[in-house]
Amino acid sequence: MLGSAIAGISPSVLGSAKSKKSLTVKLRNNIHQSACYWCYQSIPLDTFCDDLRRAGLTAIDLLQPEQFPVAQKHGLYCAMCYGGDLGLYKGWNDLQNHDIMIKNYTEQIPVIAKYGFKNVICFSGRRNGLDDETGLKNCVTGLKKILPVAEKNGVTVVMELLNSKIDHKGYMCDHTAWGVELCKQLDSENFKLLYDIYHMQIMEGDIIRTIRENYQYIAHYHTGGVPGRHEIDDTQELYYPAIMRAILETGFKGHVAQEFVPTPKDDAGKIAALEKCVGICDV
Repeated sequence: MLGSAIAGISPSVLGSAKSKKSLTVKLRNNIHQSACYWCYQSIPLDTFCDDLRRAGLTAIDLLQPEQFPVAQKHGLYCAMCYGGDLGLYKGWNDLQNHDIMIKNYTEQIPVIAKYGFKNVICFSGRRNGLDDETGLKNCVTGLKKILPVAEKNGVTVVMELLNSKIDHKGYMCDHTAWGVELCKQLDSENFKLLYDIYHMQIMEGDIIRTIRENYQYIAHYHTGGVPGRHEIDDTQELYYPAIMRAILETGFKGHVAQEFVPTPKDDAGKIAALEKCVGICDV
């Protein structure tokens, strides 16, 4: 069984059908990095896991429970799991979604724990006419019903901060302050935020200050270049080495997952782009 200590395992040399490289990249691993599979779905999951290990990574992000055995086979930790949500837009802010989501999360959290994984993602949902205060109250009502299961199993329920300006119109958890208030009202170490740097740059900016002031409420980070959500290099406005150093200064021991959409069309080019961006964050 894999545990949270998987972040520190030594990468092994694994082959790949997509590459003839024989050497595993050696990273500092001060920042434990992961990569979101949805950005690379042209590559079969089994091959992608192999590519991650060769790139020096020991974790993958955003797998469904039925995909966990593939990650486990490759010795990869799933740093952020799916496990009960109804998508980005049908979330905890709508009371009508609670019954099915409570059932889903109650069933899936023990499965996540069985594999030794520690984080399950959730979403606020769209506003659909709800004011922020009512939406917050509804989220508290529903999430309180699954947190005892999460606490019992050592799993953290993590709500993602997304932008409502460009990508996810109407999404409610679109500002750090709203998410932090939700954390305060739930008052559980097993509920935290997924701070998506790309999304919050669009909504708020002031990334480093926000991280320093709110790190205790953050369980996980995602990357992405602004504008465009592509590579986190010098084609965009954020300087990721400084952001990574700020995260390190908070004592963060979790994972930062690469969630940019690679610009190359071919699979080898996508993996090369991932390796480059992993290097940028390896401070």
